[in-house]
This record gives sequence, C-alpha cells and structure tokens, in this order.
Amino acid sequence: MNRVVLVTGASRGLGAAIAKVFLENHDIVYINYNKSEDKAQELAQNYELAKLVKCDVRNEEEIINMVEKIKEEEGHLDVIINNAAIALDSLVSAKTKESFIAILETNLIGPFLVCKYGTTIMDKGCIVNISSTNAIDTYYPYSLDYDASKAGLISLTHNLAVEYAPNIRVNAIACGWMNTDMNKELDEEYKKEECKKILLNRFAEPNEIASVVFFLCSSSASYINNAVIRVDGGSRC
Repeated sequence: MNRVVLVTGASRGLGAAIAKVFLENHDIVYINYNKSEDKAQELAQNYELAKLVKCDVRNEEEIINMVEKIKEEEGHLDVIINNAAIALDSLVSAKTKESFIAILETNLIGPFLVCKYGTTIMDKGCIVNISSTNAIDTYYPYSLDYDASKAGLISLTHNLAVEYAPNIRVNAIACGWMNTDMNKELDEEYKKEECKKILLNRFAEPNEIASVVFFLCSSSASYINNAVIRVDGGSRC
C-alpha cells in the first residue's frame, strides 16, 4: 500500500532529494513549494505518484488548505517531512527584528503549524524535522537567527514526540554542510576550510541525507523515536 507523504520545501535541494527517494519507493508524495513552481513541476513530471501543492509555510490559512487538499484527495497522511527553511546570513549588527521573525516563521513556526494540522489526518505514521548541527554545537554568529530556529526545531521535535506517542514517531536530523543551492555561492576557500573540519573531508550530497530521512520513516526504524540523528560526516571539533 502506498504511503502518503508530505515534503515541505520540496522543489529543489534537499527537499527534492527527499521527495525523490520516497517516489522511487512508490509512495505518493505531495511536493510542497512556494515560489519555485517550475522546479516543482520539473521534478513531478518524472513520477506518476508525485503531486504538487503550493503553500507558504508562514501562512496558517495556506497550511490548512494544503492539509484539506491532501484529505480530499487521499483521505489521510502517513509521513510529514518538515524541510522548508530559509537563511538570511549577515553581520549580527545588520540583522533586524523583521529578518529574525521571517526566519522563525519559516523554520520553526511553519513546522509547528504543519504538524498541528497535518496530524489531524494521521492515525499512525512519522514526522521528520530537518534541523542542523548549527542547532547543537556548530556556531556561526552571522547565522545566529537560523541557528536559533533550528535549535527551536529540535525542542519542538522532543515535545511533539511526547504529544503524539505512541502512534506517530517524531525525530529530527541535524545536518552538516551540504552541496545545495543555499551553499553554492560560498567562497571556495571558505568551503575548503570548512571541509577540513569534517572527518570525511567533503560536504554531503543531498541524497545522502535523504536516504537517512527515508530510513527513519521505514519499518526498519520502527523503534526510533524522539531522537536527533546527526548526519555531518563526522566533526573534528
């Protein structure tokens, strides 16, 4: 039986890689996007079980409508992957209240609302929240707003695991550096210096993270709950 999966921020990067691994295992996947409709359509056209759903995760009404669409079309939801996120890196002195709020709305409040409404059509299943090693022990002051949002997402994961037990498992993945659009503009010398801190001496490919997400949602991970899985290639510091 096909599972029904919702992946937020799934039009590109890690979200697209996560959507692909579920689609390639014959699950019905709702590819959530906000602005990148062309990328979402490009991904969906290759898979019969792919479905597109436009939703800005900062907008509660749009989230309600997204969940209602899934309910009308499939009747239920089995898996939620909270992947949608933004980063607005800058000097601390240049950060504003408005930009900080924008980060929290997308990276923390959005996942909360997706879980709040998404679980109303879940009997059993699992949720995976995409966090970051920045939330644990990798500190970058120019991304302190992003880091704070990802730390909050880990806290949210623990509380939701308690709230939804025993029928819905809730876990988080703390990702390290990845080769995604978010990081492609980084200075090459900076990347080399960051790679020196990683035991595998390279950034992850999105599919390497996606495979861990898929595992956490599989029957093989049926006893993993309320966990934060670090996937960062091993840290030297």
